[in-house]
Amino acid sequence: MMRAGAVKSGELFIVSIALCREAAKRYALSPREAETAALEGGLCPSRYERTIGTFGLEGQARLLRSCAAVAGCGGLGGWIIEILARAGVGRLILIDGDIFSENNLNRQLYATEENIGEAKAAAAARRVAAVNSALSVEARTVFINADNGAELLAPASVVLDALDGNDARRELFTLCRRLGIPFIHGAVAGFFGQCAALRPEDSPLWELTEAPDRGIELATGNPPFTPPLIASMQAAAALKILAGVGEIPEKSLFWFDMNRFDMRRLRLK
Repeated sequence: MMRAGAVKSGELFIVSIALCREAAKRYALSPREAETAALEGGLCPSRYERTIGTFGLEGQARLLRSCAAVAGCGGLGGWIIEILARAGVGRLILIDGDIFSENNLNRQLYATEENIGEAKAAAAARRVAAVNSALSVEARTVFINADNGAELLAPASVVLDALDGNDARRELFTLCRRLGIPFIHGAVAGFFGQCAALRPEDSPLWELTEAPDRGIELATGNPPFTPPLIASMQAAAALKILAGVGEIPEKSLFWFDMNRFDMRRLRLK
């Protein structure tokens, strides 16, 4: 049915969102299953036409079949979630027990004057549904910890760290190590940011040094431009893992100075 309604564009056969939805109804599939079936049959759902050259049909199908968990839906998390949703990660677990406050308006993508006091995870889930309703999204309005973490993270193939402090980050990485899940770290402060893709067997920076829970961000704050940069790096690493494309530098932490427009790659022991 979908092939008959496909439109040729270059080397691709494109099928519209409406056609995917019609096929889903006819064959009792979820929208995500219908889009995945289209990709597996050599057809590109129109929403992925501009990214298929990066991921390929097979990689895009892998993304739709995959699951990512984002711990923190604020400064970093909002931008990460937006990218993962638009890229077509099929199942998103959004974890944050916090609510929006007025000082979030300068940098947090989903904070608006109208939703001050709303749960960040709930706002993020609503946004995902508006951007890509084919995805399965779960808003978990809790703070992740050792007691609930295993249940929250178990379905995920990758976990993205968008947390505020090193204590919570240590706990989250310990859970990922135990579950055998790749961990994509990110942190920002003023002009500075850092990110790393960590495997369960890696030793992150906060295990190699006596890092306090909070750092220079207490003095510098976080301007609007640093979170999107680091979130993009984190999302790119996660998408490469989930789609099975490209390479991820191992045992490396990338440090960015946006004041000097400098980037350094630091080797982790």
